[in-house]
Amino acid sequence: MCGRYVSVKSRADLMSEYNAVRAEGPELRESYNVAPQTLIYAVLDRADPEQPEHVERRVQSVKWGLLPSWAKDPKIGNKLINARVETLAAKPSWRSAYRKHRAAIPAAGYYEWQAEEQDGKVVKQPYYLHPAAEGGLLSFAALYEWWKDPSKAEDDPDRWLWTAVIITTDATGPAGEIHDRTPLILPTDRIDAWLDPHLTEPDEIAEVLKGVQAPPLEIRPVSREVNRVSNNGPHLVAPLDAAGDRRLQLTLAA
Repeated sequence: MCGRYVSVKSRADLMSEYNAVRAEGPELRESYNVAPQTLIYAVLDRADPEQPEHVERRVQSVKWGLLPSWAKDPKIGNKLINARVETLAAKPSWRSAYRKHRAAIPAAGYYEWQAEEQDGKVVKQPYYLHPAAEGGLLSFAALYEWWKDPSKAEDDPDRWLWTAVIITTDATGPAGEIHDRTPLILPTDRIDAWLDPHLTEPDEIAEVLKGVQAPPLEIRPVSREVNRVSNNGPHLVAPLDAAGDRRLQLTLAA
């Protein structure tokens, strides 16, 4: 699954990175501990209703935790932070967004936890997974929706809430030694097709993800400070120590 990740690029940098022409929603600060139910950046393509052939790419601020259009209670978004790729076309929570509202969520890296014995106790040890290249960027496959809050007036600009969910897949290789699920990371050459709003047939959409392999990532154990949402800063992704790195390499190479 994906329960925390790192987002440090500015909105302007993301617009340049993804060739976006528009930004919507509040500008967000960098975060080394992005958690569900907070605002995050999503990249998406929107077709003009009056000129469907005109597609505009934007960086949109959305809340992490999908609210399907039919949801009655916004609290449902607390549970809809990850969507299994195997259920996208069938599950009621995802199937409409899968056909019409696909997105990419930029990340510098993400965290996964593994139960380990340390000093005679079983603890959940966090690991940070990230691209080897400094400043590298991961694009998580995602879905988005907008939800009308019935408690707000028709002319209230906050009546419509943008929300998103991160898609997960089976974890393989070293990442699979830590957790059995991982964010589905889009290769750069698949992003345009994934975001294409004109692609609406489930079988054709599935072809976009066919054969996608997880990119090589560097993995290291990090401080359990990341477990607390209120903790933030670059120290969260710093390696514990050299011995910790060596232990991880030995464990995952076995």
